[in-house]
Amino acid sequence: MTAVQFRNPEVRLSAALEATRLAITGHRVTLRELLSLVGEQGLLVFCSILAMPFLLPVTLPFMSTALGLPMLLIGLAVFSNRVPWLPNRLLDHALPGDTVQHILERATRAASRFEHLIRPRLLAITATPLANSLNGLALVVAVLALMAPLPLVPFANTLPAVGVILLCLGMAERDGTVILLGHVVTAVAATFVGSMLWLIVKAGSNPKAAYEAVVTFVQGLFGG
Repeated sequence: MTAVQFRNPEVRLSAALEATRLAITGHRVTLRELLSLVGEQGLLVFCSILAMPFLLPVTLPFMSTALGLPMLLIGLAVFSNRVPWLPNRLLDHALPGDTVQHILERATRAASRFEHLIRPRLLAITATPLANSLNGLALVVAVLALMAPLPLVPFANTLPAVGVILLCLGMAERDGTVILLGHVVTAVAATFVGSMLWLIVKAGSNPKAAYEAVVTFVQGLFGG
C-alpha cells in the first residue's frame, strides 16, 4: 500500500478530473487504473457524492449501510494514511471507458461550480500524516453517525452527511477552513445521534415507545 499524498493545491479539482478523463483512451478501464489516475482527492470527492442523498430530512433504512460502507472504507484509508484496500478481483474489474468518461465529465462540471468557494487555505491542517489521520478520524466518526440505526429520526442522517461533505471537499481542495467547519459539524452530529441512541437504549423496557417519543421530540424541535 502507498501512503496518502495530497496533490499540489495549485491544481484545481476540476482540472485534475478533466486530466483523468482525457487519460482514459481505451474502450475498457480497470478500477485499478482508474484509482491510479483519480488519486486520493478523487476518492474524497466520490465519498462526498455518496453522502449527498442523506441531505434529505429522512432517508430509507438500507441507504445508510449500502452507501455508508464505501464511505467508511475511504475514511479508514485517510485515517491510516493508506489508499483503501480492495481485493484484486475487484481492482481488475473492467469498466466501460465511455461510461467512466461521461461520469468524470459531469463531475468536472460540478466541481467547477463550487471551486470559487473552496480554495487552499490553512494548508498545515493537511500538511502532515498526523493531521490527515485526525481528519480521517473525524470522517470515520461522521460516517458512523450517519450509519446509526435512526432511519425515522429527522436530520439524524443529515447532520453527519454535512460533516462528511465538508471534510471530504475540504481535504480534496486542502481548504483548512472548510475542514475545521467539518470537524465542528461532525462533533455536533455525533453528539446529537449519540443522545438519540442513548435515549432509546435508556428506555429499555419499552424501546418502541421511547423511539416514538424521540421522533416526536425531534419533529417538534425542527418544526416537522
